[in-house]
Amino acid sequence: MDRRETAALLAYIGRLDPRTIRTDQGEARDQIAQWHELLGDVPLATPYGWDVRVAARQHIRTSPYQILPADVVHPWESYRRDRLARHSDPTPSADPDDQAAWTAELVGMRRAVAAGIAEPAQARAITSGRDVTDPTLEAMLERVGSCIPPAARAALAPYRPARAAREAAIAQGQPDALSVRCQWCKAQPGEPCRRRRRIGPDDGVRATAPRATPHPGRLDLAAAQARRTEQAGQPAIA
Repeated sequence: MDRRETAALLAYIGRLDPRTIRTDQGEARDQIAQWHELLGDVPLATPYGWDVRVAARQHIRTSPYQILPADVVHPWESYRRDRLARHSDPTPSADPDDQAAWTAELVGMRRAVAAGIAEPAQARAITSGRDVTDPTLEAMLERVGSCIPPAARAALAPYRPARAAREAAIAQGQPDALSVRCQWCKAQPGEPCRRRRRIGPDDGVRATAPRATPHPGRLDLAAAQARRTEQAGQPAIA
């Protein structure tokens, strides 16, 4: 607010609470200077829900105490925090290699949201279903055969040995061991088997580590399930 807006706010408050009225010209000037110093960064109103007069009227309605600048600043800070909490930074349009421009755009958007000039950018909800799938992505997936290209899959293999061993076994026509629960280490379907890494004095397992290959019993269980599925006339799901 500028000084004229601050004076207008004090005149509005004076109509609601005569205790704030200063009849002496010098006192009125000092009061305007004091409130302007404390509320200079608080806007009079914003396009998205903030109005300093509403905050002042709410305090006068609910509190028996004379209003102070802090009684206006607190609602304004709550307004800013709420908007930033609902804001999800959208991807800047600036070149990602230009770090200064990228950062400046992010900071500028956050300041605009906090100041009530722009609406918070909500994170897009995760959708599912073939009706919302991009046709170009479907065509690319059919051409590549996987959402991870073969070159990237090969590069990632040393860093996820359990997944690489599973994919290699499936490619060779072997049953998917991770499709069943391991009766030895109790690993759930989809999770790799684990080996005992540290055992306590009472023979209790203190720590475990993932295995690159599943336990043999889990392989046998997956093979038996695949045979039952084939005998039932249903295709085995890898």
